[in-house]
Amino acid sequence: MTLATYKWTIANYHQAIEAGLFVDEAVELLRGNLVVMAPEREPHAYYTRSISHYLQGLLGDRALVSEAHPITLPDNSEPEPDVAIVQPLGREYLNHHPHPENIFWLIECAQATLTKDLTEKKSIYAEAGIQEYWVIDLQHHQLIVFKDLQNASYTTEQTLKTGLISPLRFPDVTVSVDKLLA
Repeated sequence: MTLATYKWTIANYHQAIEAGLFVDEAVELLRGNLVVMAPEREPHAYYTRSISHYLQGLLGDRALVSEAHPITLPDNSEPEPDVAIVQPLGREYLNHHPHPENIFWLIECAQATLTKDLTEKKSIYAEAGIQEYWVIDLQHHQLIVFKDLQNASYTTEQTLKTGLISPLRFPDVTVSVDKLLA
C-alpha cells in the first residue's frame, strides 16, 4: 500500500482558512505541510509578550514588533513566529502578511518546540533569506543567535546567557540578553 500525502500551497491554505476549516485548530504551513502548533503554556506566553513589549520600546516607530502572526515565505511556508520584527508598513499588511523583504529578524521562544525551532524552522528561515534568527531557549535559559547567511544557511551561531547584542539591521540598538531572559 502506498501512502499518498497532499502538499498545500499558500493559496489552498488561505482558501481553507477563509472557509473556516481550521477554526478550532492552531496550525501553520511549513513546506506545504500542515503542522499542528503546540498549545501555548504560561511561560511561553509570558516571554513572548515581555520580549515584544521590550523590543517595541527599543525600536519605537522604526519597526513593528509582531507577536505570533503569520509571515509568508517561499516554498509554501506560512509559519507564525513568536516575534517578528518587520517593516512598519501599516495598512499594506491588510493585503499580505510580511514577506522576507519586510522582515528585519525573527524570534522563537522555545520549550517544547526547541528541536523544531533549531532545525526545521531555522532551515526554512535561512532558505527564505531571513538575515537573523533568534531562539530563546527556555529549557536552558539562553539566547541562540543565527546570522551571516551564505548559500541559504546561517554560518554564525552564538549562544548567550547574559550581555548585550545589537541586531544586524539596527546596529545602533543595544538589546540586553538579561532582559530577554528575565
